[in-house]
Amino acid sequence: MNEPIFLQPVFQERIWGGTKLRDLFGYAIPNDHTGECWAVSAHPNGQSVVKSGPYQGMKLGDLWTSHSELFRSNSTVFPLLTKLLDASDDLSVQVHPDDEYAGKHENGELGKTECWYIVDAEPGSAIVYGHEAETKEQLVNMINDGDWDDLLTRVPVKPGDFFYVPSGTIHALGKGIVVLETQQSSDTTYRVYDYDRKDKNGNTRELHLEKAIEVTTIPQAYEPIKYDSTKREGITVTSFVSNSFFTVEKWDVDGLAQIPANDKYTIFSVLAGNGTLTVAGQSYPLAKGDHFILPVEFGPYQLDGKLEFIMAHE
Repeated sequence: MNEPIFLQPVFQERIWGGTKLRDLFGYAIPNDHTGECWAVSAHPNGQSVVKSGPYQGMKLGDLWTSHSELFRSNSTVFPLLTKLLDASDDLSVQVHPDDEYAGKHENGELGKTECWYIVDAEPGSAIVYGHEAETKEQLVNMINDGDWDDLLTRVPVKPGDFFYVPSGTIHALGKGIVVLETQQSSDTTYRVYDYDRKDKNGNTRELHLEKAIEVTTIPQAYEPIKYDSTKREGITVTSFVSNSFFTVEKWDVDGLAQIPANDKYTIFSVLAGNGTLTVAGQSYPLAKGDHFILPVEFGPYQLDGKLEFIMAHE
């Protein structure tokens, strides 16, 4: 199939959500507490739908199972989930399990290793990444004592930063940050601390301390990632991470770039700009906020314009 698969995102209300998914990307968000855009998702809790073409109206999960030739994957489920998150307020401090733990304790769900590209960040914004405990005993004592300022490691952020967040990492987005998140297709989160917030019904949200302590990596110091960029005619590619979960890159297109055919299906999210994708003489307009999949053996193709993408694949 030499046609991109454009997807309609699903939006999720969150206590910490806001309006930046509308303000920055022009999405028709459902309310003023929209925290997440599930842009490329086959997860049962929110599936993307194909917007156009021969598979228009199909859920991504159904496309995955009924047209496996488009993906040629060894995974039984679509393994990745691409989100945009608007942290209008601090997110809860949380940790995610790995595949083994989630499979055993969460009805066969995948674990949740993820990564963040910082799309927007207000001055002074920071994330929680890692902790200062040296032993499990110390971690438990600091949690029980509510010693959050000494326990949690806070890292300042700015637009363009990237963070790899493997399962077992205590983490949280801070207020004023918008990220594009590439993660395993999982909705399992263990909440460690929620700033004693109450929901609209006056209740505090559930914590999952026993499971969280079991899965947290100890010790866990924050270490900045170094990554490389390569430039060729019309495009600069920055390689952020490549492992058994996913490969994630940033593509900056400025002009005309010739791209060879894929040997893997690839996921694209347009973060900025406008342009076109041309394959076999057929052109498709691209704009900020678009999300699409190029199936296996797509291309060769051209990208033309001024565009910023996040690209991901298995």
